[in-house]
Amino acid sequence: MIKRFINKLLGKPAAGVRPSFGKRVEVPASVHKINPKLVDERAVNVVLTLKKAGFEAYIVGGAVRDLILGLKPKDFDVATTATPEQVKSLFRRAFIIGRRFRIVHVVYGRGREHEVIEVSTFRAYLDASAAEQVNGNEKTSRRALEGVQHAVDASGRVLRDNVWGPQEEDAARRDFTLNAMYYDPEREIVVDYHKGMQDAQKRTIRMIGDAAARYREDPVRIIRAVRFAAKLNKLEFKLDKATASPLQECLPLLADVPQSRLFDEMLKLLQTGHAVATIDQLRALGLNKGIYPLLTLAVERADDPFVRSSLQDTDRRVGEGKPVAPSFLLASLLWQDVRDTWARKTAKGKPPFVGLQESIDEVFEARIGDVSGRGKLAADMREIWMMQPRFEKRTGNSPFSLIAQLRFRAGFDFLRLRAANGEIDEALAEWWQAFSTAPDYERDDLIAQAREQQREAQRAQQRKGAPTKPTGRVHRVPSAASQVAEADEALVDEVSAAEGGAAPAKKRRRRRKPKSAGAGEAALLTGAQDGALVGDGEIESASPVRARKAGSSVNEHADSTQSGAESADEGEAPAKRRRPRRRKPAGEAASDTGAADE
Repeated sequence: MIKRFINKLLGKPAAGVRPSFGKRVEVPASVHKINPKLVDERAVNVVLTLKKAGFEAYIVGGAVRDLILGLKPKDFDVATTATPEQVKSLFRRAFIIGRRFRIVHVVYGRGREHEVIEVSTFRAYLDASAAEQVNGNEKTSRRALEGVQHAVDASGRVLRDNVWGPQEEDAARRDFTLNAMYYDPEREIVVDYHKGMQDAQKRTIRMIGDAAARYREDPVRIIRAVRFAAKLNKLEFKLDKATASPLQECLPLLADVPQSRLFDEMLKLLQTGHAVATIDQLRALGLNKGIYPLLTLAVERADDPFVRSSLQDTDRRVGEGKPVAPSFLLASLLWQDVRDTWARKTAKGKPPFVGLQESIDEVFEARIGDVSGRGKLAADMREIWMMQPRFEKRTGNSPFSLIAQLRFRAGFDFLRLRAANGEIDEALAEWWQAFSTAPDYERDDLIAQAREQQREAQRAQQRKGAPTKPTGRVHRVPSAASQVAEADEALVDEVSAAEGGAAPAKKRRRRRKPKSAGAGEAALLTGAQDGALVGDGEIESASPVRARKAGSSVNEHADSTQSGAESADEGEAPAKRRRPRRRKPAGEAASDTGAADE
């Protein structure tokens, strides 16, 4: 027992279980044909710095695989004999991270232009029988894992792996043969222990060692196998039969993986530029259920035109080197739930703004839960959804305030996606495209055009459903989009008042009223009874005959206005009159004006 404990401390596996670590093969540049121009200069600098300090160091993992296949790697990792503390001491901006696997992030640059080179220490190959076994999982066994370098749970999943070893054991610890090759940029050779070069030539994805045992060590390898197959699908790579056959059998092992880690792995599946191919691989391998609820939903809805367009758009942006946000993809995936729930609530009489907010809350609770239903991701998704009805309001200051929003571009891209799939009129998306790129003087013209289009639509609606008899006052019925937009602005005012005291009252713009009312103004007031209100203060008369019959009311209005002017000449200040917000019929308007003059 003491010998076993000492072997564990020294990084040696238990007697009788030492596996074959393969044979070291150095592949020359004439065979691997890696283009040195595709190798990141900062990764080379990390390797040379470690070598200068007396350590072995290589570029390793997916970067070497991509270089061999003639692809430009997105990330570069380095493996070395130096411990994390030794690596940290050699670089000015280096940070040790992780508990399960302690690694070092060497950071170059700042802000959005920064780059991280991940540096790991060669790890020893230790069998599960030589590891400390704990009950529970990573979350429930933190106290038992304190100070432990190598530990597994009851299912064999590795919880701690910080025992260092030689390069050949580190290669055996890696998952696929294609990821277990080491590139020395100084000598321009590739070190291969498990025939990864041959598998690259045969277009085969093969797990190192027994696949089922490797999946038990880390069930997330199931997801990585799918992502790997999807990424290399265009190059006609296929999963080896021995690698693919245990996948369904080992799928229940993912139940012990923390939900936050599964959520991150799901995003990697959908945001690495191969989302559509990933969905196809999941279906082909029989893994369309059981990995993560949101991923199951994505597979179910992948044939929906809206979701399919979102997945394809994400793949296109990644291929063009443009950034992608998980909030946009998840907002597209869950929009059907939000839209349907919102429609049910408004049909039952719920105010549009309140109904939309409640719908979003319910969808978060049902679909995402506690993993990422809060924080920045949820805030971005909510903002994208809340913008959609506001896009329908294109008059006044609303377009200017909306375009100033931080997440406007994401909301607008979402609007274009809806238009492309026939959910809304494409003319609306085209208008916002023109407005977002136009200078200020052209934006005013676009708003004027939108206002005129709105008036034309109102006229057409009035002609189609106009009553045969005058209905008296004209009432404006705000659209759902207007109610949502106005309620959204009101909510901002309430929040500001709560944070910094009472919000100042909103100032309304008042129009000056002329001293005397002519026949034109009186006719305008009279027209409100017989016509239709078509815009900001404009009335389209539907019956000029009725307007002539209202002549007596017009005269009364003119006389009362004139008497008010005479009283002002005699020194008596006439009472200040406010212009009513709603226009009254001619008879009421005249009597009210006269009363005010008296």
